[in-house]
Amino acid sequence: MSRLSGFPEYLPAERAVEQSVLDHLRSTFELHGFASVETRAVEPMDVLLRKGEIDKEVYLLRRLHAEETDDHAGLGLHFDLTVPFARYVVENAGELDFPFRRYQVQKVWRGERPQQGRFREFTQADIDIVGRDTLPAHFDVEIAQVMAEALGGLPIPGAVLQVSNRKILEGFYLGLGVADPTAVMQVVDKLDKLPGERITALLVEQGLGAAQAEACLALAAICTPDTSFVAQVQALGVDHPMLAEGLDELAGLVAAVRTPPNVTVQADLRIARGLDYYTGTVFETRLVGHEHLGSVCSGGRYEQLARDNRSTYPGVGISLGVSRLLTPLFAGGLTASRSVPSVVLVALADEEDRAAATDTAARLRARGIATEVAPSAAKFGKQIRHAERRGIPFVWFGSADGDQVKDIRSGEQVTADADTWSPDHRDLRPQVISKETPQ
Repeated sequence: MSRLSGFPEYLPAERAVEQSVLDHLRSTFELHGFASVETRAVEPMDVLLRKGEIDKEVYLLRRLHAEETDDHAGLGLHFDLTVPFARYVVENAGELDFPFRRYQVQKVWRGERPQQGRFREFTQADIDIVGRDTLPAHFDVEIAQVMAEALGGLPIPGAVLQVSNRKILEGFYLGLGVADPTAVMQVVDKLDKLPGERITALLVEQGLGAAQAEACLALAAICTPDTSFVAQVQALGVDHPMLAEGLDELAGLVAAVRTPPNVTVQADLRIARGLDYYTGTVFETRLVGHEHLGSVCSGGRYEQLARDNRSTYPGVGISLGVSRLLTPLFAGGLTASRSVPSVVLVALADEEDRAAATDTAARLRARGIATEVAPSAAKFGKQIRHAERRGIPFVWFGSADGDQVKDIRSGEQVTADADTWSPDHRDLRPQVISKETPQ
């Protein structure tokens, strides 16, 4: 049977790498006080399609024996975690303390054309901070800071966190006299996919004059690792209160974020984000050496996505595409030191010893040491080869004269007691390694 394109399934060693990445992300998020939530997989279509241009990407939920092909019960699988989270906040506002900080690691589904790094089913890891009626700008900085720290602890070659602010773009376009700034933003957001000449033509189709289109491209060309972008924007000679507000907010963020060595922050005024619920700061992230994959981590500020009859719940968040991030890592040879969690294989001299071996395994497990018992009482050499194939580092031999444990990597064998013996802490779980790295 052929593989189903766009729906990744990992081998055990790859799954171990994925779990290591997710464990690191969860740990980082929780260190910053984010609480874990999970939302349902489906949402009403009117919720999913409230914002953004993604209606063709939504998978509909339909019963097999529905009489009509369009009988989808008004439900679809969620395509991101931000829209469901906004609904979750509104429904549970009476039970939440604001500002509410949440992280969410979950599958999402999009009807995209599968290609390298793009899937129809994939895992996202999101963090958001949501306030009631107001949310100070310093939370935008915090979201960027937390994700930079999370990325910094992953086995990646490097990442560039690109930041912009939609107020800069909208204010600039309004200052130019553009009638529909949102439409222009959606065109400019395609600069990574289309050449400048095509973007100019699309802007002219939107009703812009040649000089206006040229100014829009000049703004999009500004990219700096510091706050010097402010002077460059001002030099373009466009003035608008919203533009000035956006410049202040973005300059404050760029100046405040502190990044680990393998992550850099860059003010990049191409970045607009296609979903139109973003209202201020926006983020995108490229992996160094793998820029062709596009953004692996995106998000931004949204003011109006969540609201009820009494309050508005502004928020800021960022989403890491875990499945997309893993694609170049697996292609580059990243794997796990073993494909199973087991640290010890308890050998069997005879099937009559299975009860004693099971007791030994239970004593080791009681102390947090993952252990399995040999599947059969074969020759010890065969049992050791079984452990080697599975990557299990230690084989345990029971004896009336005292137990012994063998490190089959070094060949060292020592007397051991199941109630006191412990391996090196690095052996307790599979380690993320390169296939070229000696174990």
